[in-house]
Amino acid sequence: MKSVGIIANPASGKDIRRLVAYGSVVTSNEKINMLKRILLGIDSMGIKDVSMMPDASGIGNRALDRLPLSMNVSFLDMILGNNQDDSTRAAEQLNRMGVACIVTLGGDGTNRVVAKSSGTTPLLSVATGTNNAFCTMAEGTLAGIAAGVIAQESGALDEVVIRAPRLEIWDDTGFVDSALVDVVISKAEFVGSRAIWDEATLSEVFLTRAEPGNIGFSSLGGYLCHVPADAGKGLYIAVGPGGQTVRAPIAPGRIRPIPVESFRIFEAGEKLPVRQTPAVIALDGEREIVVAKGDRYYVSFSPDGPYVVDLTKTLNRASK
Repeated sequence: MKSVGIIANPASGKDIRRLVAYGSVVTSNEKINMLKRILLGIDSMGIKDVSMMPDASGIGNRALDRLPLSMNVSFLDMILGNNQDDSTRAAEQLNRMGVACIVTLGGDGTNRVVAKSSGTTPLLSVATGTNNAFCTMAEGTLAGIAAGVIAQESGALDEVVIRAPRLEIWDDTGFVDSALVDVVISKAEFVGSRAIWDEATLSEVFLTRAEPGNIGFSSLGGYLCHVPADAGKGLYIAVGPGGQTVRAPIAPGRIRPIPVESFRIFEAGEKLPVRQTPAVIALDGEREIVVAKGDRYYVSFSPDGPYVVDLTKTLNRASK
């Protein structure tokens, strides 16, 4: 029997898309309640140890307050920077510890930074973000039970753990960063509020999945050409006049017409150049990389992204 790791992002579900769109605010109190249910679910499976990322908001400590648990819950020994690097460093530490899985509370952006260093440790994502194309919309109790099942397993997990794809960003010197769902090229020349929400600035979109059932830029691709996450290939969209116009929900309640110049499937390993400079590259909805005029960047599709727990398959296997 192994232990379980937990990373709860206190900042998820609180960005500018609550002002420019109609995204739900996932409060700290709701995260605390969800974390309580996750912990009770894990505990019900007889798991002995859970390791959790500390956070300045005290979500973990408040979730443990007067919670009747028989297992031991400890916090990682780490100095907080109160930024997304905390999640990356916590995932690296949990992977080194050999936990059975990492339960994440956050959105696509949270899972992106966790996946940077989670290694072979599978992620069990519980959606508390704005765009949740990668994450699972799951009741915390069930997520906790599923995490406990994974921690109990001594055999192979091939049936219930899959490998998700990712997009890789490169420049002329080598690998730069990665994304799990979308890479969006914006004509804006600054990071600003980080979240991508203004369709007028769009230039290009790269996707690991194009699914009309999602919120965000994955839905834009989904209305053009359905590409499921397990297709083994990506979708490229050039935004601009000359083709068709697609109405897509690019943020909660924000349904906008997007002019599409062209789109095409691209294969694993194929490096597509970023044609817009200067620009800002957004990874899973958040602006991260400033591209100066003349800089050369490329985006490729890789099937070798993070390992992910399929919650439904896990619970089905446990019932059998």
